[in-house]
Amino acid sequence: MRNMKNIFIQDQARKLETGGISRRQFITSMLAAGVVLPTAISMAGDVLAATPNKGGLFRHATGYGGTNDTIDPSTSNNGFSQNVIYSRGNHLTEIGPDGTLRGELAESFEPMDGATKWVFNLRKDVTFHNGKTLTADDVIASFNIHRGDDTKSAAKGLVTAVTDIKKDGDNRVIFELSGGSADFPYIASDYHLMIMASKDGKVDVTAMDNGSGGYLLKNYEAGVRADSEKNPNYWKADSAHFDALQLLAVVDPTARQQALLNGDADYADSISPSTVDLLGRVPTVDILETNGTQHYTFPMRLDVEPFGNHHLRMALKMAIDRQELVDKILLGHGVAGNDIPVNPSMPFFDASIPQRTFDPEKAAEHYKKSGHSGPIQLSVADAAFAGAVDAGQLIAASAKKAGIDIQVVREPNDGYWSNVWNKKGWCACYWGGRPTQDWMYSSAYTADNQWNDTAWRDTESAKRFNEVVVQARAETDDAARGAQYSEAQQLLHDDGGAIVAMWANFIHAHTKKLAHGDNVAANWENDGNKVGERWWFNA
Repeated sequence: MRNMKNIFIQDQARKLETGGISRRQFITSMLAAGVVLPTAISMAGDVLAATPNKGGLFRHATGYGGTNDTIDPSTSNNGFSQNVIYSRGNHLTEIGPDGTLRGELAESFEPMDGATKWVFNLRKDVTFHNGKTLTADDVIASFNIHRGDDTKSAAKGLVTAVTDIKKDGDNRVIFELSGGSADFPYIASDYHLMIMASKDGKVDVTAMDNGSGGYLLKNYEAGVRADSEKNPNYWKADSAHFDALQLLAVVDPTARQQALLNGDADYADSISPSTVDLLGRVPTVDILETNGTQHYTFPMRLDVEPFGNHHLRMALKMAIDRQELVDKILLGHGVAGNDIPVNPSMPFFDASIPQRTFDPEKAAEHYKKSGHSGPIQLSVADAAFAGAVDAGQLIAASAKKAGIDIQVVREPNDGYWSNVWNKKGWCACYWGGRPTQDWMYSSAYTADNQWNDTAWRDTESAKRFNEVVVQARAETDDAARGAQYSEAQQLLHDDGGAIVAMWANFIHAHTKKLAHGDNVAANWENDGNKVGERWWFNA
């Protein structure tokens, strides 16, 4: 009898969810089934809250963006442009809200010849915003933007292994690789690798109508705002529920939160840990916190003096009180880093490497061996992450205990990612992280990558690291692959230029009028930076 009752309730819930019955009819049917009135009302609310509603203007205040941003996916370097990419475009694959990899523009994909080839079978129902139908030619042209010696793409390192791309008819693409790559379908979901409409084998990266995503980009002001309208022909029938999106670059944390409280925004990301508890007490606001692969770093460029000096790098790594940063900057919303950009959420993580802790005596020893004297400049701005300026001051204070003089240089927020990061010798940085070790290393640590922000390429350890990453990429034996990734972690830990100081939770705040599915992705903030596609307003 109980099973029959449950089946009846589930059937009525499905009818309410799909519009087959009204809320009143659902409550009446629950009363008839023996459910008390308060419970029936609550059940109706839960069902309706989980049912996507269509319509409305979604206003997202983001902590990223700069006046040097462009709509070119290949050069995207912050969360503002990434949100624009995911709202106006699609990729061959995507990371779902539950964290699993799934096809997007590719219906299916499979390896051949020991994963030295990957075949992607394309959907046949996809139309770009300019009216062109998706074909294999568009995929080939879009990937070729990132290949070649002259490319400025930040994804160059991700596709270096691609030796050729061929089509087998209009809806089948074959990638040939220089070696086996079990993770290549993950790589294909990287936000830089957006598939764009092509013409005569070329893609116009400046065009606003060459995407196939849920929203059509109508207005773009770099570092200010992006306005989009719903794509009426979107091939994902169960996504892109809003009528329009308004993405606002509000880099200042206080202004961003105030925009939400004033009703000028429906959603705000990168909420400061120092104010999240107070913000959570506001009755109209919900706090969403997810933990994944986001980490805050202080990259030291080996091609800028004095950071090519191994002992100096080790001195700075040991002169930082990481737990103090977690306690005072993240206020407990994260954990201490260990100078490797991978964590237990990734396959083949080696937890046996001892956690690096604050050790002023050893820091002083290494600093003495370095032969350096005088101040060392550290460039910071809260554009890097909320609290980066304060973090710089804490680092300077802890290093002083080791006899190291750090001069904190406060940089402007605007233009930070184009003028400071990946240019100056030592600065603050954030990484959203990647789901696999190979993807993370290929994004920022291999020698061939534009985003190798430590310029860690020419030391013996760096050369060995690059060899190991290639070997692990092609390895099919899990034990051997695990050993290779352990070696890669150790090489980075002992010689690399990145100070991975903290793993930070993603903290967001939004109006209670917003709703989302059962799962919220943590591969990036903002539900995988697809909040505009996956969320909706309550009725």
